[in-house]
Amino acid sequence: MNLDAFRELLTPRGQEALGVAAEAIGDDPVAAVTRLRKIYDADLTSAALTQAELRLRAREKFGADADLMYFTRPGLEQATRREVADHRARRVPAGSRVADVCCGIGGDLLALARAGCVVEAVDADPLTAAIAAANADALGFGDRVSVRAADASTLDPAAFDVLFADPARRTARGRTFDPMAYSPAWPAVLEMVARAGAACLKVAPGIPYEFVPAGAEAEWVSYRGDVKEAVIWCGTLAGETARRATILPSGVTMTPDPTLGDPGTGPAGRYIYEPDGAAIRAHLVAEIAASVGGHLLDPQIAYITGDVAAPTPWASRYEVHETLPFSLKRLRAALRERGAGNVTIKKRGSAVDVDRLRKDLRLPGGESATVILTRIGDRPFAFICSPS
Repeated sequence: MNLDAFRELLTPRGQEALGVAAEAIGDDPVAAVTRLRKIYDADLTSAALTQAELRLRAREKFGADADLMYFTRPGLEQATRREVADHRARRVPAGSRVADVCCGIGGDLLALARAGCVVEAVDADPLTAAIAAANADALGFGDRVSVRAADASTLDPAAFDVLFADPARRTARGRTFDPMAYSPAWPAVLEMVARAGAACLKVAPGIPYEFVPAGAEAEWVSYRGDVKEAVIWCGTLAGETARRATILPSGVTMTPDPTLGDPGTGPAGRYIYEPDGAAIRAHLVAEIAASVGGHLLDPQIAYITGDVAAPTPWASRYEVHETLPFSLKRLRAALRERGAGNVTIKKRGSAVDVDRLRKDLRLPGGESATVILTRIGDRPFAFICSPS
C-alpha cells in the first residue's frame, strides 16, 4: 500500500470499501477480491482487503481498538501490544509534553495520550507517519497528538518534558539485535537523551548490558510469560534501582535485594522452578530463589530447585517425578512406563534438538508429562515432571 492508496481509504468511498472488505474477509480470497472489484478499482480493493486482514490480526495486540485503526504489516509486527504500552505510559506524569521520535504506526503515542500526555511525534516514513496520525484521530486523540513525516533529529528533546524513542530494529536484511544498527543508531539515541530532562527508551530485551547508560534504570517486561521488551528510564524518570522486572497483566514488579548473596547450588529437590524471562534478564534469579527457599541446579543456568511448593508469580513450578542422566533410550523407556504421549519439553543449557527429540521419542501413551533438559556441571540430565 502506498501513501495515495492509504489516503483514499480515509475518504467516504474508502471507508465504504473498508466496510465491504470487513464483511468479505472471511470469504475465499479470490471471491473477496471479485466482490470488491465489482465496485472499486484494483488499488482501493487491495488496500481495503489488506486493512481488513490486518485489523483482524491486530485484535490480539489492540483489542477492539484494532477495528478502527490502520496498519502496515511491518508496523503491526513491531507495534507494542496495548497492555505493555499502557504500563509504560503510566510512569510518565500526566500532562507531560512528550517528543516521540520514532512513532511507527502510533501504538505508543496512543498509550501516552490515554495517560494524559500531549505528544508531538515524527517518523521518517511518510506512509507510517500518516497512519499514526489517522490512528490518533480514529481513537479520539487528535487534540493531544500531532504527527509529521520527519527525521528524529528535527525534534529538540530539550523543548519537551519527556523524550520517547523506539528506534527501528530492522535493516534490509531483517531484524537486528545490535544497537549500533538501530535507526537511529545507539550513539544518536544517547545524544538525544543527553539533551532531555527525562527519557524513555524502548529496546529489544536482549540489549547488551553495557549499552545501558550510567544512572539509568533498565526494566524488563513480560506479558503472560513472554518477555516483550526492555525499557530504559533516564533522567528524572529513572528510579533508584538499576534493574527491574515487571510481569503483566498483574503489574507485579521486582528489584534487586542488596542483602542477598549467591543463591548457591545443590541437588535436585522435589520441585524445579523456571523463572520468568524478565527476571532472568534483570539478573533477579537470586531474589526468586530466596523467595521459594531454593537453590540453583547449576550456577550458570536459571533453574531453581527446592523441596517446598512455594507460591510465586515469578516462576513456573514443576514437581519432579524422576531424574535421569540424559539418554534417549532411558528417557523413552521411562516415559513409556508412565504411559506418556503428550510431552512438553523445556530446556536450558542443553544441546539437545527438541524437535528431533520429540520425533525420536515415539510415545504412544495418552498421559501428559513435562521433560526438563539441562546440565549440571558438564553432565546432561533429564527431569520428568508435571506442572505443580
